[in-house]
Amino acid sequence: MYNKIILAGNLTRDIEIKYTPGGSAIGNTAIATSRKFKAQDGTQKEEILFIDITFFGRTAEIANQYLRKGSKVLVDGRLKLDQWTAQDGSKRSKHSVTVENLQMLGSKDEAAPMGGNGYGQQNESEYEVPSTDHYSQPAPSAPRTAPQATSNIPEIDINEDEIPF
Repeated sequence: MYNKIILAGNLTRDIEIKYTPGGSAIGNTAIATSRKFKAQDGTQKEEILFIDITFFGRTAEIANQYLRKGSKVLVDGRLKLDQWTAQDGSKRSKHSVTVENLQMLGSKDEAAPMGGNGYGQQNESEYEVPSTDHYSQPAPSAPRTAPQATSNIPEIDINEDEIPF
């Protein structure tokens, strides 16, 4: 099965970060997204959605360091259904997103803590935070180089009748 969601919008509040007993970071916040459309009567309408999002590991720490309420972000991850019983005994539920990848959008000064970090002025820029899953440690990043042709890749002989789709 496939469970993937991509959202772009603004954070509705600062990130609330907590740590597990094992030391892994968990960051919670929400994102506001909007959609403009024309209603049947011809008027322009806007629909705004508020979705809770959760970051894990190094991504949570980076998000907590650089993002604030109002920050523009693009996230992708998995849709999750949270269910609980309220104090009055009623069953409650809501959907949320477990973030797998984060891209910080906007100017570098907007993403900096307290409004400035020496990056200089730029109108639009984009930062990408590599995916970190809360089940594994992030891989160290290496400088990007052009792909090299390798001759040690084995050729696989597959009969088309054996493919299940």
